[in-house]
Amino acid sequence: MSEVLAEEEQKAREPLQQAIQHDNIDLLHDLIVKEPELLDRVSKDPFPNTPLHIAAAEGKFEVAMEMFILRPEFARKLNPKGYSPMHLALQHKQYQIVRALMTLEPELIRVRGRHGITPLHYIACEAKDNNEVELLAEFLCTCKSSIEELTSRCETAVHIAVKNKNLEAVNVLLGWLKQVHLTKILNWKDKDGNTVLHVATSGEPQHE
Repeated sequence: MSEVLAEEEQKAREPLQQAIQHDNIDLLHDLIVKEPELLDRVSKDPFPNTPLHIAAAEGKFEVAMEMFILRPEFARKLNPKGYSPMHLALQHKQYQIVRALMTLEPELIRVRGRHGITPLHYIACEAKDNNEVELLAEFLCTCKSSIEELTSRCETAVHIAVKNKNLEAVNVLLGWLKQVHLTKILNWKDKDGNTVLHVATSGEPQHE
């Protein structure tokens, strides 16, 4: 019985998947007209993979923005793997969507996902090229309080950048902390009792 229900659920999702794949807002609204409870149904799970998650990961800008307008709460939900739409957009380098979500709701930069990692933590680890380094700076300027968020290991974004030997990110973070007079954060300790300086001098490898 459960297999039959799962199959029916999958068939019901197919038109919505097509709307996302084709980045077609008109088709999306046609589906909602036919089934007003569509978005309620696809997001009923505690950790749903909402249409916004899918659109953000796949770079479907029009549908992603429309979905945010229709259901802004989707932007804060975590999928079964522990990621928000902004996390997924970052992972797939969909930076246009990342910047749009950031503009619409700056606090999304603070959403803690798997292992307590926020979008700021993620980009502090991964920022390699100029676009990603610029995005890190934009995150800091757009949501100043995001620097205070900690991972489940009590790491700041600076801890993460240092542990991953991401010199470009470290320079941006240190420069910004000095500019906004928040260098006290450099004294915060992770779960092992290490400040950023301790980590930098220990040559500690990044934990998996």
